[in-house]
Parts: sequence; C-alpha cells; structure tokens
Amino acid sequence: MELISGDGYNYGYCKLTVILRREYKLKINKKKVYHLCKKLDILRPQRKIVTKHPRKQPF
Repeated sequence: MELISGDGYNYGYCKLTVILRREYKLKINKKKVYHLCKKLDILRPQRKIVTKHPRKQPF
C-alpha cells in the first residue's frame, strides 16, 4: 500500500509485481498480485480502446 500511496498512483499490477520482486525479494507472480489488488480494491479502471479508423461496410 505504501508503494501506491505516493507519486501519482500510476502503477498497475504488472508494475507492482516487478517492484515487489526487486525491492522486497518476493517470489510472487502477476496473477497473485492481481488478485491481491482486486481484493484490496486498488485496481485502476481499464482504458477503452478507441479505433482510429472504423471499418467500412462493403457495398
């Protein structure tokens, strides 16, 4: 929780996994970090993918 409390809170579960492995020497995978983030309700909303060029309908 102290990792995401500072500097703008722009960490996803993948970045948190890397930080937990490097700084705290934990053996943890991204799926477990994802489930912990979901349980603690700290997941950010997913971005919507907007197509730049929508498909053209055939004649």
